[in-house]
Amino acid sequence: MRALIIFAAGLWLSAAALASPLSVRVVDSSGKPVRDAVVTFYPAGAAARAPRAAGRYVVAQRNLQFQPFLSIVPVGADVSFPNYDPTKHHVYSFSAAKHFELKLFAKDQSRTVRFDKPGVVALGCNIHDAMSAFIVVTDSAWTARTNAQGMAVFGDAPAAPGRLTVWQANLRAPGGMVQQAVGASQRSLNVAVRLRPAPAPMMMSDY
Repeated sequence: MRALIIFAAGLWLSAAALASPLSVRVVDSSGKPVRDAVVTFYPAGAAARAPRAAGRYVVAQRNLQFQPFLSIVPVGADVSFPNYDPTKHHVYSFSAAKHFELKLFAKDQSRTVRFDKPGVVALGCNIHDAMSAFIVVTDSAWTARTNAQGMAVFGDAPAAPGRLTVWQANLRAPGGMVQQAVGASQRSLNVAVRLRPAPAPMMMSDY
């Protein structure tokens, strides 16, 4: 029994040694931090792992806006779209990752969509053109949004080579995404991106 415990402890220590924090800082062309960028690490080979759906995912319509503007969900997640506005909405997306249409539904009604493919899904309303939002559907367990300092940290990232993707709604790149290779020994990376000016939000009073 003692030998078995020692063996199991050795396996746990070996597994722990294979993972260490990976820090990614995203900055714009002037060196300022970029917040609300979605950073995804794809380790190579057996180290790759898909995320698990957990909790409830909601994109509400309130004050003629989608809330939140940016959501990150795992592949297979069900997302509900409740309407809290005193007007009808018609939510849709023509994105390759998910093409759907939720025809007119009124206040206190809700619809649900399953997102079964990875990718970026741009949302719109067929009634209110200024409404927009994004859902990033991820197939990697190591996906995070940058904070106000432009940082995303993966505390248990495997020490394996792989690639990093960075997406941001205003990023100047095909599909709004850039990629960067990651070496097995790299634990801290800086990613510089170019951004377009952010559009001004449309409020209820603008209609």
